Amino acid sequence: MSSKIHGHETRHLKPKQNYCFVCGPDNPEGMRLKFTLDEERQTFVCRFRLPKRYTGPPGHCHGGVIACILDDAMGKANKLRNVVALTKEMTVEYLKPVPLHKPLVVEGREVSVHGRQHVNIAEILNEKGEVLARSRGVFIAIDPEKMFGKFAER
Repeated sequence: MSSKIHGHETRHLKPKQNYCFVCGPDNPEGMRLKFTLDEERQTFVCRFRLPKRYTGPPGHCHGGVIACILDDAMGKANKLRNVVALTKEMTVEYLKPVPLHKPLVVEGREVSVHGRQHVNIAEILNEKGEVLARSRGVFIAIDPEKMFGKFAER
């Protein structure tokens, strides 16, 4: 079973608008990726294709865009705990070039939680299920009302 996941909202905080470059529906220049939660695997999943505007090497995606997608997928995993957590650090392993215009999937999941520190991983896979890029990130849970309250709906 899967359920849709919306932007950066939690049960405690709902932004007025979501301009996130990767998942924000209100960002006209953004990617507007839509994630769902695979409840059985406790994994956040997004299926997508990358247009020419994200070109790095000819016919393939720019590494910085790949990192953005992986970071967002890992960040979604924090929703499992109903927390807002910001990226402290992340590593990216670029295994194979990520093609443009081809079906891709990104998956993000939780590895561990130690107090406010959340460790998550993500992978971008091609249609054959081959891992093209992977990441590991450390996220720190914050008080969203304190940090982002002025941007929230009342």
